[in-house]
Formats: sequence, C-alpha cells, structure tokens
Amino acid sequence: MDKYRHSMLLLEKLEAALRNAERWESVPPSNTALASTEPFAVDTLSCSQWLQWIFIPRMTQLIALKQPLPQHFELSPYVEEAMKHDSGINIILGVTRELDNLFKAQ
Repeated sequence: MDKYRHSMLLLEKLEAALRNAERWESVPPSNTALASTEPFAVDTLSCSQWLQWIFIPRMTQLIALKQPLPQHFELSPYVEEAMKHDSGINIILGVTRELDNLFKAQ
C-alpha cells in the first residue's frame, strides 16, 4: 500500500479513536484559536482539538494534493503528555504511534 493511502487510513482510524473516546467535537474552535502560531496550538487548543481541527485536515489536504508527507515526524510524545489524564488515550496513542512509524520509515 502506498504511503498516501496508508496515511489516509490511519487518519480515519485516528478520527474513529477520537470519536470513541468522546473527544470529537461538533463545533469548531474560534478562528482566533485556530490561528495560533504556537506548536500544536498549545496556547489555544486541547490536544484532541488540535488533532481534529488542525492535524487531520492538513494531512488530508497534503494527501489529496499528493504533496510531500512529513518526514522524521513524531506525534505520540505530545499526545502522550497532553492527554495523560484523558480516558481513551491508549486507543488514540496507538494510532498516533502507527503514524509515527509510517513517517519515520520515509
């Protein structure tokens, strides 16, 4: 399976994990919150919000346009720290580790 297809399947799996953990939101954060320039928008978004409203859409766009995918990228250390007290973290973390492994392999 090519990396674009594999990445898309993992993004869908990540969305499902966020939904199952009841961390998926129906209302987006404000435009101001989404415009944060801090890494992972830590000053304005929770980790699950960043995954839902920033990471998944940007990755989906890269895949749709066949743009280069991130290399040497690790998402899991941030997710593990930011969501350490959240229920459902193990499922979410499992998916982010799969993404990490895919991007390390490039």
